[in-house]
Amino acid sequence: MVDGDYSEFSIAHDRKYTLEHLWLQALDDKAESVKVGISEFVRAEYGEIIRVVLTRPEDDSEFKGESDADDTDDDTLRIMGSGDEVGVEDLLITLTTSFEGEIETLLINAPFPCKILELNGEVEDNPDLLNDDAYGDGWCVIVQPHEFDEDQFLDQGEYIEMLNELP
Repeated sequence: MVDGDYSEFSIAHDRKYTLEHLWLQALDDKAESVKVGISEFVRAEYGEIIRVVLTRPEDDSEFKGESDADDTDDDTLRIMGSGDEVGVEDLLITLTTSFEGEIETLLINAPFPCKILELNGEVEDNPDLLNDDAYGDGWCVIVQPHEFDEDQFLDQGEYIEMLNELP
């Protein structure tokens, strides 16, 4: 956003946050399942979310460019599903945003190693859920973390402090 432009957004108090603007909500006392979504800051900073894809590449290579398209027919993205394992280097969510005619794609990796328990396909069908209800129906995935320590993530106050320090 341009200096002087302000956009209102909220930050839920009952979540933890990552530096990549994911929110995390433990669904049980032992954090055996964690709901993951996108902070409203993303919409405020990058514009309206117009596309959500909950996928990752079939292999560890980067996305193939158009010049590589003829090399193989198997370079398509595979939809994640229940039971899939995801590491911290694995792509978890791809967002496409639009701000004043500028389109931007954000690639967000998993915040910790985990197993996918549930995908919210509704956000892929209706990205406005992230724009209008990011902390409610706009959640993206529910995961079972392999290593999850809530203290390594930011609480509401720490997240606000981090946002205030951004250029």
